[in-house]
Amino acid sequence: MNKEKRIAMLSRLRDDNPNPTTELEFNSPFELLIAVILSAQATDVSVNKATRKLYPVANTPEAIYNLGVEGLKNYIKTIGLFNSKAENVIKTCRILIDKHQSQVPEDRAALEALPGVGRKTANVVLNTAFGWPTIAVDTHIFRVSNRTKLAVGKNVNEVEQKLLKVVPKAFKVDVHHWLILHGRYICVARKPKCGACIIEDLCEFKDKTE
Repeated sequence: MNKEKRIAMLSRLRDDNPNPTTELEFNSPFELLIAVILSAQATDVSVNKATRKLYPVANTPEAIYNLGVEGLKNYIKTIGLFNSKAENVIKTCRILIDKHQSQVPEDRAALEALPGVGRKTANVVLNTAFGWPTIAVDTHIFRVSNRTKLAVGKNVNEVEQKLLKVVPKAFKVDVHHWLILHGRYICVARKPKCGACIIEDLCEFKDKTE
């Protein structure tokens, strides 16, 4: 895909959704961090259902830490992998209290040192909470980038590096959200909804549907 086509594609996505954000519900960087940890291999819908009950009761590192692993499980047991996630969240809260004055660090290395936080989670927090031009590549973004030929790569890291290279600066902060929403609702895995796609004529996918 050439530069002109990429810019046209991203411009349409921007015009369609000028102020995109995550579908996870949060009111602070800490709430976002916990929601993203909980969202691994789970839907945003399931996470939001749990945090709507959790956050009114506990939405600071101290408050969640005081729930303990078993107490936290009562709020998140409807989410996949809740046992390991509860342990990671409690450990993360302890580290935030001890090392970061109970604040979410605006630092990649410090974020990735937290239990349950990998590169993708760190990217989401840096982008959505702090406005960094990071691109967190999940299964949706990996699929859309490869399918459209916006950024082709064999794994998520390759796609991330390609996107960082080819996406112009003006689009970098928001491209993560546009691509994830496009993959979630239009460019779906089994049968993409090409007839309802605003970038169909720019997309280089060979097996388009009606």
